[in-house]
Amino acid sequence: MFNSLSCVTLIFALLLATGGSHAQTSAQSAQKFSGIGRAATPQEVAAWDIDVRPDFKGLPPGSGSVAKGQDIWEAKCASCHGVFGESNQVFTPLIGGTMTKDVLTGNVASLKDNSFPGRTTLMKLSTISTLWDYINRAMPWNAPKSLTADEVYAVTAFMLNLGGVLPDDFTLSDKNMPEVQARLPNRKGVTTQHGLWPGKELGGVPGPDVKAVACMKNCDIGNQGDAKVASFVPDYAKNAHGNLALQNRLVGAQRGIDTASGENTENAATAAKVAAAPDNRPALALAAKYSCTACHGMAQKIVGPSFAEIAKKYPNGDIYLADKIVKGGSGVWGSIPMPPQAMAPADVKVLAAWIAAGAAR
Repeated sequence: MFNSLSCVTLIFALLLATGGSHAQTSAQSAQKFSGIGRAATPQEVAAWDIDVRPDFKGLPPGSGSVAKGQDIWEAKCASCHGVFGESNQVFTPLIGGTMTKDVLTGNVASLKDNSFPGRTTLMKLSTISTLWDYINRAMPWNAPKSLTADEVYAVTAFMLNLGGVLPDDFTLSDKNMPEVQARLPNRKGVTTQHGLWPGKELGGVPGPDVKAVACMKNCDIGNQGDAKVASFVPDYAKNAHGNLALQNRLVGAQRGIDTASGENTENAATAAKVAAAPDNRPALALAAKYSCTACHGMAQKIVGPSFAEIAKKYPNGDIYLADKIVKGGSGVWGSIPMPPQAMAPADVKVLAAWIAAGAAR
């Protein structure tokens, strides 16, 4: 039997051994817990290490002209942001509110004008790396990371051209980014004079921006039991823009729930109706594959008209709709154009027939 002194000695020895285990190298830890995790490969790291800093570290080599950027813009950007980046029908306007004198001063005068109707992206932008980085990682929003580096340079150049920062014949590249940064209208608009940062050039400012006292005890939750936080799609909105499970983005862990299944309908009768309906899954899958639901809702207008509106206007018009899908168009449903869609002919036929028949789910 151990006496109490022996027990204390044993425990002390175990603590020493445990403390020593923290000093193991990562290689030893990997051997000890073999089969759990692994080091990321250089290729995996490179795929995610795409951020561009304000000092332009991380910027890939490449170039793109204003003219090339216009072609890309009209094909992939104008449907959401307008031909000149001024549209506010879908998102906040990107271009507008800057003047020639702002390029000279580095401060956008409209930001201090309370009568100005809104704040565009170019008005607030202080570093060109931010614009380049965001386009590179997130645009087009229905196909992020699909643009090449040269295309990102071109789109960035075209946007700055729309804002009067760059001339029509300019070619933006990784070599002249600092030069363009020196022309950005709001390049001097950054400030640290607030409570979110030390301020006074790292010397600090008195007090935070917001003062509040949080109550974290004796909370009255009534008869609801343990408080729960949840996010869900309400019944009236389920499947409004197609089956979310078929619309996962190409990057990131975005998982959509199956909003087309019977369990998500409001009642058993609706569930039975869905089960008995024709199999439209191939057409729904194609609509998700080609990001059709990014601009067209099933019953609601998003950027373009809903599928229900199209079917009502062109019943049995599958041939006409197939031609529109391939060639694109504008003016029929509003000022925002639909760019031509690069699809396999068989896929075009399936989608056009499905839309003309009512785009049933």
